[in-house]
Amino acid sequence: MKDTHKHQGLRVKLASVLNAKGITDERVLNAIKKIPRHLFIDSSFEAHAYQDKAFPIAAEQTISQPYTVAFQSQTLEVKPGEKVLEIGTGSGYQTAVLLELKAEVYSIERQHELFKKTSLFLPKLGYRAKKLIFGDGYKGLPEIAPFDKIIVTAGAPFVPKALLSQLKVGGRLLIPVGDKTQIMTLFIRKSPKEFEKHELGDFAFVPMLEEKN
Repeated sequence: MKDTHKHQGLRVKLASVLNAKGITDERVLNAIKKIPRHLFIDSSFEAHAYQDKAFPIAAEQTISQPYTVAFQSQTLEVKPGEKVLEIGTGSGYQTAVLLELKAEVYSIERQHELFKKTSLFLPKLGYRAKKLIFGDGYKGLPEIAPFDKIIVTAGAPFVPKALLSQLKVGGRLLIPVGDKTQIMTLFIRKSPKEFEKHELGDFAFVPMLEEKN
């Protein structure tokens, strides 16, 4: 599949849809305009790639709705050069957005099929994460911590303590918490022992699974 002027036009349209839904961060909107989302999904969905919808990808996972990706990216407030941990690489689309925001990205995926696919695919598009890891996201990456920002892209039944502990003071952890539907939850680390918690509304994510597969 190629990336054409038509695709670029559809991305500009998608960005204006997201803007109307409350995405105002220009850097996030520019990332959405730039990244060829149709290349991240099965070619049978290509015609719908720039609708604000989630689609199935390999290993019974999904590529999140563009609004969700944009909302999480905007809420994280990523600054260039920040060290960001992503839990759930998936298709790599959110990873690409973080890289467009000039973050230093470490991303963990527990489904081996997806890990292999995305590890090969992202560099082909010129997206180079600092490190893509096959492993258990609940454990985080203690050897690389602390992180400026941590983003979880799957629904978690609880907030893993390991992730909170790997956040810098002043850092942000954004995680969808819950079983059937999730509440997007933001934690800001105010001091070594104190976290500020914000609940930002309901979202639907595939479940975050423990261990690796």
